[in-house]
Amino acid sequence: MYTKFVGSTAVTVAVFGLICSTAALADDVVRAPGEPLPTQAGDFVLKLDGGAAFALTDPQASRFDVGGAVNAKALWALTPFLDIGPTVGFLTLPAADGSANGTALSLGAGVQLKRPHDGPDDDALFNIAPFLDVDALYVRTGDLNRAGFNVGVGALVPIDHNRVFWVGPFARYQHILQVPGRDGFDNTDGKMLVVGLALELSPGLRREPAHVVEAAPAAVAEPIEIIKEVCADKDADGVPDSVDNCPEVKGTLEFYGCPAYARVVVRPDKLELKEKLYFAWDSAEFVDTSYPVLDEVVQALKDHKAAQVQVEGHTSSEGGDDHNQSLSEARASAVLNYLVSRGIKADRLISKGFSSSVPRDTNGTSEGRENNRRVEFVVNFVVVNGSN
Repeated sequence: MYTKFVGSTAVTVAVFGLICSTAALADDVVRAPGEPLPTQAGDFVLKLDGGAAFALTDPQASRFDVGGAVNAKALWALTPFLDIGPTVGFLTLPAADGSANGTALSLGAGVQLKRPHDGPDDDALFNIAPFLDVDALYVRTGDLNRAGFNVGVGALVPIDHNRVFWVGPFARYQHILQVPGRDGFDNTDGKMLVVGLALELSPGLRREPAHVVEAAPAAVAEPIEIIKEVCADKDADGVPDSVDNCPEVKGTLEFYGCPAYARVVVRPDKLELKEKLYFAWDSAEFVDTSYPVLDEVVQALKDHKAAQVQVEGHTSSEGGDDHNQSLSEARASAVLNYLVSRGIKADRLISKGFSSSVPRDTNGTSEGRENNRRVEFVVNFVVVNGSN
């Protein structure tokens, strides 16, 4: 049984390694104002967990009823994924025959592998943080000193915006090693399972500031020049050029320094259309109602000179795949050609057709098929030194 447990633990560690490797990619992303900054080495958290305790094997399973256990851990971050620190725990099992309870006091130290707690606020997984911890223990049971270890798995979720408090379910396997050959004592290992709720208290998140402005006395010229250089704001809209997607046109922080257009919203990763582009049936010809939307896209791209745009064309599932592919490519090209004809440089634009392979809605209804006939604008921001 011990071999099987070690094998399953190795598999669990491998799974958590994959989770952490994937999450590490997030550190390469430019974080918007107000978004969490990465965890720093040395950050301290206190973790408490408690729940129902069960003896898994005889003779403990026959002698004791369901009891309870609590554990406390003081953890320091080595990396956003790995913590180390001491642990203390207490487990008690009531005797089934009314005799003395079975108790175990444990002291030790271990490591915890976890998903980082610094994901974006709009994380698709709601910032759920699975964890795996392993501890080596000194265990005191009655008058005996024993060695032991435990392995815990669980998942935590933040319950406040600053992510100071985390809570979630856990399960912990505790193995108490017996020293063989002690007369008058049970010489089998103790194997326990604890299932319950974990609570983690952390110092909270550091977040990316909107901008940094250091106040300096008016009489001191040099610090003022430094501040102007760091917080340059070419269009004087209150959004520093370092985070302003439209540095030459006045805008708002809400739209990343770009104006609030009537039909288009400039996002960090795309141009979001408030109104749909319409084409003639089974054609790449625009309907007249599409031109105001296209003209506003042109203006947004002129304001945001650093944006490169991939125009994506989509169709519903009606008709053959080859026909739909050709139609989606033709519609995407029509949009690209219109933008070029209005002064947008061709080297900033790419068109791509997706046929019906990426539906936004169901193709089982006429309304769903209509929603799937669309053109999307996906924006990649290219920052050139000195372009602002």
